[in-house]
Amino acid sequence: MRLSEFDYGLPSELIAQHPAVQRSASRLLRIDASGALQDLEFKDLTRFVDKRDVLVLNDTRVIKARLAGRKASGGKIELFVERTLGARDALALIRASRPPPPGSEVLIEDVRVKIQGREGELYRVRFSEDVAALLERHGAVPLPPYIRHAPQARDAERYQTVYAATPGAVAAPTAGLHFDQETLGRIEAKGARIARLTLHVGFGTFQPLRVEEVEAHRMQEERYRIPEETTKLLQDRRVLAVGTTSLRALETFALTGQREGETDLFVYPGFQFQAVDRLLTNFHLPRSTLLMLACAFAGRDNILRAYRHAIEKRYRFFSYGDAMLIER
Repeated sequence: MRLSEFDYGLPSELIAQHPAVQRSASRLLRIDASGALQDLEFKDLTRFVDKRDVLVLNDTRVIKARLAGRKASGGKIELFVERTLGARDALALIRASRPPPPGSEVLIEDVRVKIQGREGELYRVRFSEDVAALLERHGAVPLPPYIRHAPQARDAERYQTVYAATPGAVAAPTAGLHFDQETLGRIEAKGARIARLTLHVGFGTFQPLRVEEVEAHRMQEERYRIPEETTKLLQDRRVLAVGTTSLRALETFALTGQREGETDLFVYPGFQFQAVDRLLTNFHLPRSTLLMLACAFAGRDNILRAYRHAIEKRYRFFSYGDAMLIER
């Protein structure tokens, strides 16, 4: 498969720059098992769940991963903390006019950061104080690059699900941003069960594919954990994965039997699904692995037709945009 097979044109004004006024006020485009399309509101999701269902939520919490600092020369530098490795150690992307060499130090306010060495695209770094405390004090919300405004106070709340619990992600599991507590309560009132897992979304979600042959792409590993209680709830129920991250964790478990670890599962057309029956997701970037996953789930022609429909109907796209409910 070629990367160009997963392309589409999107008017820039349809890229949502801010969330809806209320979380559950988004629109919802449903693709049923036959490929038919239905324009709905997000609150209509409750019409399609009952006691046969389990919704699986990713409870990862977005950390304030962006840190602005300066090199010893005085030049500006940005550290994008991809994951913490301990109280003072982390892996980070570094953006600077000239990346600092191993052994050098940079400053984040009054905190020293030693560059220990490269690990692929990332740098292993050591802070002179606790990383989590530094991020909370000086970090910025890691909004995606297509959101053009600087992080605001509202983003700290809205680029986070209401059920976020386990810090570690550098991007939000955006399908979950549509839920408020009232909507979750209505779903449980219909008899559906709600289960949780954790997959810490990594910087790879922002990275463009650099190969034309889709099968040659390799996903960045991301940490996941599925509680035993969740695996029990999956038995003999229809599984509705809330977001591509929940789906990848569940399908990793189905393939490996491992409830915890690292996953680099790449889902593209031809993938044989074992765990997930329905997917709730947002609209994804052209040529992205997330779009390929949706195409694997519902069929490439169905998804691209749905995207053309969404553009015609002026749906809002990407992280702060509207949602899709996809029946496999």
